[in-house]
Amino acid sequence: MVLLELISGRRNSEQLEGGHVDYFPLLAAVKLHEGHVISLLDHHLNGDANLEEVERVCKVACWCIQNEEHNQPTMGQLVQILEGILELGIPPIPRSLKALTEDTTSLIFFLESILLESNVPVSSDS
Repeated sequence: MVLLELISGRRNSEQLEGGHVDYFPLLAAVKLHEGHVISLLDHHLNGDANLEEVERVCKVACWCIQNEEHNQPTMGQLVQILEGILELGIPPIPRSLKALTEDTTSLIFFLESILLESNVPVSSDS
């Protein structure tokens, strides 16, 4: 998640108008599959980034959030991938991300439970 936040300059989720929740890791996975990772880049950078490196970091981030641990790269592999020594293909979109966003009620509950665990106040107007 930290890699995605570094690329985009935004948190991994935010509640938009009308109660819609924008879950950034899912958006990142979709944009990676579509070949539009540049659209994920922090707008403060004004597009000034190496597209190959942005894509590499997005791939790594999306592999790291896979549901099955055996599909996640090891720390040694991560270093080699980020250095450009190893190549990674495009990962599948994790089932957990799809499931959370298909039912926005579940996603809101999921996010609120995380906030409650971290003692962050939760708005009751959802």
